[in-house]
Amino acid sequence: MTVPRRGAPEVDAIVVGSGPNGLAAAVTLARAGLSVRVYEKSASVGGGAATAELTLPGFRHDVCSAVHPLALASEFFQRFGLADRIGLVVPEVSYGHPLPGGRAGLAYHSLARTVEELGRDGAAWNRLFAPLVAHPDRVAEFTGNSLLRVPRHPVTALRFGLRALEQGSPLWDLRFSGDAAPALLTGVGAHTIRALPSIATAGAGLTLATYAHAGGWPIPVGGSGAIVTALVDDLLAYGGEIVTSTEVQRLSDLPPARVVLLDLTPRALLRLAEGELPAAYARRLRAFRYGNGVAKVDFALSDPVPWQAAGLRAAGTVHVGGTRAQIRRAENTVARGRHAEEPYVLVSQPSGIDPSRAPAGRHTLWAYTHVPRGSTVDQTAAITRQIERYAPGFSDTILASASRTATDVEQHNPNYIGGDISAGEVSLTQLVRRPVISPDPWRTPLAGVYLCSSSTPPGPGVHGLAGWHAALSALRHDLGVRTAPDLSPDRSTER
Repeated sequence: MTVPRRGAPEVDAIVVGSGPNGLAAAVTLARAGLSVRVYEKSASVGGGAATAELTLPGFRHDVCSAVHPLALASEFFQRFGLADRIGLVVPEVSYGHPLPGGRAGLAYHSLARTVEELGRDGAAWNRLFAPLVAHPDRVAEFTGNSLLRVPRHPVTALRFGLRALEQGSPLWDLRFSGDAAPALLTGVGAHTIRALPSIATAGAGLTLATYAHAGGWPIPVGGSGAIVTALVDDLLAYGGEIVTSTEVQRLSDLPPARVVLLDLTPRALLRLAEGELPAAYARRLRAFRYGNGVAKVDFALSDPVPWQAAGLRAAGTVHVGGTRAQIRRAENTVARGRHAEEPYVLVSQPSGIDPSRAPAGRHTLWAYTHVPRGSTVDQTAAITRQIERYAPGFSDTILASASRTATDVEQHNPNYIGGDISAGEVSLTQLVRRPVISPDPWRTPLAGVYLCSSSTPPGPGVHGLAGWHAALSALRHDLGVRTAPDLSPDRSTER
């Protein structure tokens, strides 16, 4: 079945949506020598990866994503040479976790130091992560693609899978005897916005924690917008075009092109191709589930966050939520459609390692919490109260704040339906069926039409992999190109 795009192609490839995945697709196609045009509904590009003054002049906040565990692990970004194009600062402490009594668990970039400071649970943490940290590229290969394929490194995949089964089941409490190690692992697994424990949350936690001890969790100098700028600059250098402030209503409204790649959700594809999709495929897209949402607050601060546990001041990310049991209670409350009284909160203070984010001596703070999908509740008070529990005096440092409810998050980026920044529920089922069960889930039944958003494998995160995989599929199936194009930065300077 085809979507009518009459006449000779005006461009070789059209990409709809300019998030990191859409731009990764566009860059890949442009590097293959194709003419590429990107259409973006908003006045600016970047989707969830953008930086702006949201509170006071001179305070630069990341609009959605802030810390990038996948920036160094992503095969696309490795081939693109992202670390050679922008500044990426890797904090000494990848993430920290405050605990009652002024204590904290700290996941250092160094696995050995983490093991040492975890005390009696250090050996158990080492047994859990050492085999994965020894081969982060193999973990990335397994988790960064469709799960419906034979893994290139089956031993690593087996090790990963057994650990996910353990930490995603009631057995998760058997490995550790203290409270710091399980809280550290639960805090990173809770990024998935799902009930705990589950295999999906465990898999995400193991993946992110492995990268924390391997390449680290880098923070882009100047903000997440620097990643987008690098992608845009490369696309333009290879002849690509970007058209902003243009909303595509129907696929048939697009000019003639050989392929169309959509950095959009399945719901958007159903709308754009209404009446064109095979009935069975359309049913599968309608069955695609969206998860719960986030509510975000940005703070302009007079001073750094006064964490009781001094080690947290060096952490790029802090997971606020207390013990494993407390985080489980908060996340499971959200999963039941209610707001948690003591919510799990993700916090980052990038100005501590990137002074360009705020005026001299001042700081920016990025924070979000999980809420039921479609929530209209402002979470400023709840987030402030929760941080204050572990950083007494935090309220006194606040100069200004800017809040977005879950519905505001969707208004900013329509891919985040109901505030779901994962663009689709992150469950084991939907990691396999994302958005459909297929060895090539990026390819749709419409000739030359591909999905390349986080609603396709490998799922959420700023990694560009969904766009890269979709572009490689389009090159193979519709454009007669079998070899992945060179994306390295030195080529971009040859013109």
